Amino acid sequence: MEAKFFCFLEIIGVGYKASTNAQGSILYLKLGFSHEIRLQVTPSVRVFCLKPNPIRCTGMDHQKVTQFAAIVGSCKPPEVYKGKGIQYRNEIVHKKQGKKK
Repeated sequence: MEAKFFCFLEIIGVGYKASTNAQGSILYLKLGFSHEIRLQVTPSVRVFCLKPNPIRCTGMDHQKVTQFAAIVGSCKPPEVYKGKGIQYRNEIVHKKQGKKK
């Protein structure tokens, strides 16, 4: 399968990890919850996790690739105070200032 469309996601946070099975059909996410999140990848999309933090979604259909990337990003959106969570590689997260003393 030739991949024309790509979506890169970054996982930011201590202990947050992503992995796939050998075929790349199931994505496992460890995002600080008490359980591991398991996402079934659609057949027209392939997911690669070469390192624990970056996730690469590829495929022939732009709509399905971006839709799956949005589903993965909605599992743990970046929080506004520390920036921990899943975000797109080129996304800018505006952080809020904490309490002032």
